[in-house]
Amino acid sequence: MSDSMTNLTHLIIFSFGTVLGLIAVGALVAFFIRDVTQKKHTILRNYPIIGRLRYFFETQGKYFRQYFFAGDRDEMPFNRATRSWIYKNAKNKGGTVGFGSTYDLSKPGAFIFTSSAFPILEEDQLPVPAVIIGEGYCDRPFLARSIINISGMSFGAISKPAVRALSLGAAKAGCWLNTGEGGLSPHHLEGNCDRIMQIGTAKYGIRDEYGNFSPARAREIARSVNAFEIKLSQGAKPGSGGILPACKVTPEIAAIRGIPPYQTSISPNRHHNISNIEELLDRIIFVRELTGRPVGIKMVIGGWYFINELCNAILRRGLEYAPDFMTIDGGEGGSGAAPQTLIDHVGLPITEALPRVVDSLIESGLKQRIRVIASGKLVTPAQGAWALCAGADFVNTARGFMFSLGCIQAMRCHLDTCPTGITTHNPRLQRGLVVEEKYLRVAHYATNVNGEINMIAHSCGLRHARELRREHIRIVETAGKSTALNMLHPYPETKNKTTSI
Repeated sequence: MSDSMTNLTHLIIFSFGTVLGLIAVGALVAFFIRDVTQKKHTILRNYPIIGRLRYFFETQGKYFRQYFFAGDRDEMPFNRATRSWIYKNAKNKGGTVGFGSTYDLSKPGAFIFTSSAFPILEEDQLPVPAVIIGEGYCDRPFLARSIINISGMSFGAISKPAVRALSLGAAKAGCWLNTGEGGLSPHHLEGNCDRIMQIGTAKYGIRDEYGNFSPARAREIARSVNAFEIKLSQGAKPGSGGILPACKVTPEIAAIRGIPPYQTSISPNRHHNISNIEELLDRIIFVRELTGRPVGIKMVIGGWYFINELCNAILRRGLEYAPDFMTIDGGEGGSGAAPQTLIDHVGLPITEALPRVVDSLIESGLKQRIRVIASGKLVTPAQGAWALCAGADFVNTARGFMFSLGCIQAMRCHLDTCPTGITTHNPRLQRGLVVEEKYLRVAHYATNVNGEINMIAHSCGLRHARELRREHIRIVETAGKSTALNMLHPYPETKNKTTSI
């Protein structure tokens, strides 16, 4: 071959390679532009290149996982199977799977619902009844419709677009939104949803210039909320106050909370004016009479003394002193920043605490007076149905709704570097959370959890989910042996006959 022919060949190859390179660069640029401008996928908007790799490995992971990665049910605090269910249902893609379950029915603690030989036909199924909170004891009782609801997540702990999406999604799904201890912000009001205002130990958002509870502010807030919740403790940090790092205390958040901006804010570990049960009951009736709204308490259970003494004090003083609801948070809760020692080792898990609290209320004849809300890693329909079987009236979840917003369990909630824009105030990272897309996922998640809790009830031969009882679920104790919940926690007899259930 002549030199001229060789040179021509090299030129053609070089030109062809250059064209291919330009095409590849152009394709990358096009993908980059498309990813950063699309509104459906948070990670792709914030990290277009790494995000593509993440979605590739996420898609292909099921094929390689059996050789290289942990199983679907092994990861903590929430395993891949749980997160996958939430993601699919938040996108309204259903919870159907193939080839069988990966849920280990031989593992101690596993739930098995008692299916009926004659499940309820569709035409015989009934809507889940709404439940009234505070009826007969306050001027404006709260008619609560949804079983699953949004647990307390403060504006500050989570971002503005996250609060907006939760508020709009709650309105669409018909569930309530708890403000968390950070106060009521304008973003909570964006959706016309039911709202519960949480009163934390620092009185954020409901305090005067000296940091004390403000009756005037409470009356003002009462016009925009359905109930108040006095937080004694939460699962993430029982016995410790809330922590908001300085980097998260923006001027807007500081103004809502009534604190200085860009200074770390640590709440007291308890209310200064509530040091015993008598003072707690006094506070409950004071806030209820002041606002006209139902008033409840949120707490983590450390033993049986408190709940028994609380019931005895209510019976001694009168039913008007009772909280209208009690939110029982398990020690395994943890959406907030907290010391690991408290997260790991303090407070009873919800599976032990909830049945014992309900037992005390039944025994005292207070179960109808006080509504029970269960909280603590209850993010799936099966966990919600278990809570109803144990005696809860409602279920609260924070992290379930965080997953519906796109949380990938990066576990950076306290660092202001959340890659999905949920727990950060970095505008660049918040950009990925498109409210117009994500609020629909919030609504889908709530609707589908409610729907599948009902599906479990129907399979047990019940007309709706509120008919679930302890005899409808069995708990695995050892491989090959399960015991009905009503045997593990028998219903007690009501001692106080005047207010029996």
